[in-house]
Amino acid sequence: MSIKKDFKESLSKLYNELCDISAWMYENPELGFEEYKTSKYLVDYINKYTTNTVFPTHDLETAFEVTFGETGPLTVICVEYDALPEIGHACGHNIIATAAIGAGLALRNYVNDLGIRVKLLGTPAEEGGGGKIVLLDRGAFEDASCSMMIHPGIENVVNPTFTTIQQYTVEYFGKDAHAAGAPEEGINALDAQIQLFVNASTYRQQMFQTNRMHGVIRDGGFKPNIIPSYTRSEWYLRSLNKEGLKKIESDFYNFVNAAAMATKCKVKISSPDYIYQEINNNQTMYELYQENSKEVGRDMILQKDAVRPGLGSTDMGNISQAFPSIHPMLAIDGNGAVNHQPEYAAATLSESGKKAIYDGAYAMGATIIDLAEKNLWSKL
Repeated sequence: MSIKKDFKESLSKLYNELCDISAWMYENPELGFEEYKTSKYLVDYINKYTTNTVFPTHDLETAFEVTFGETGPLTVICVEYDALPEIGHACGHNIIATAAIGAGLALRNYVNDLGIRVKLLGTPAEEGGGGKIVLLDRGAFEDASCSMMIHPGIENVVNPTFTTIQQYTVEYFGKDAHAAGAPEEGINALDAQIQLFVNASTYRQQMFQTNRMHGVIRDGGFKPNIIPSYTRSEWYLRSLNKEGLKKIESDFYNFVNAAAMATKCKVKISSPDYIYQEINNNQTMYELYQENSKEVGRDMILQKDAVRPGLGSTDMGNISQAFPSIHPMLAIDGNGAVNHQPEYAAATLSESGKKAIYDGAYAMGATIIDLAEKNLWSKL
């Protein structure tokens, strides 16, 4: 019996447990760097099969790692598990985590025969916070030959586009006054934010279709009869690469400062997060993944053949710039719902959501087996 067939049987034995874990995560969503219950729950499950888990790790309270195998090329499988505010696992990180864990645990008994090592790395705070970037800086990927993960989406895309992104916080400072009794005594910080949004909206008409500039007002004042002296907005700027990002960053600064000048407000611009770099999909790996997906009845297409451009962002981009990596998108049936909608979170528990766990785990594990058996490490 081949190792790939043995691996598939091992994964099938884990499948029901993985679906149960995904459902538990759906019911217990936690935000980035606050995944205390989730990380412990996942580690407790992994520890049913091994005693080598390190938790916490690399000075991150909700990160963990476990490596199977003693020598040979190392593949890091990233385990994401943070959720979104208010809408929970609407990006399907419960599927990401369980597929990753399934692949690692199902491979654990075959790594020595293959002459490889496989690390399950629990990576917190993908939805802001750059957990993978922190772990990369602290050596969690040291000695890696490659890295991988999967992500649920609306199309089966093996080499999706993910853009570089920078986050900004914009604060305007004005002066309180009675909005009816003495408006001339006030300086309206909300007007500054509104002007900034008008500037950005006007700019979008001429912006490259692959760029994005979008924001929300987090603090906008207290009562209509008080001229707001303080407001705060948060923004995401995205482009296909660093050069494009620098251009829209420069324009964005102009919009921010122009709004401050027009309203006589003072302004503070800050970047609260890491820059997420664009994804670099390794062709050898994604072609293997594409072929292995056929074994479980999932046809993976190339990004160029996809309906949607797929212009999200991920800290996996930074990992892909440092090591050969893949980040395939696996479609689940959301009845028209897309990522970051509550209905999409519910769809992660559907039969198609459960199948994505199995399919993703199988294709990742089978790809690692192919890399080892065909000795393709030098081609990455």
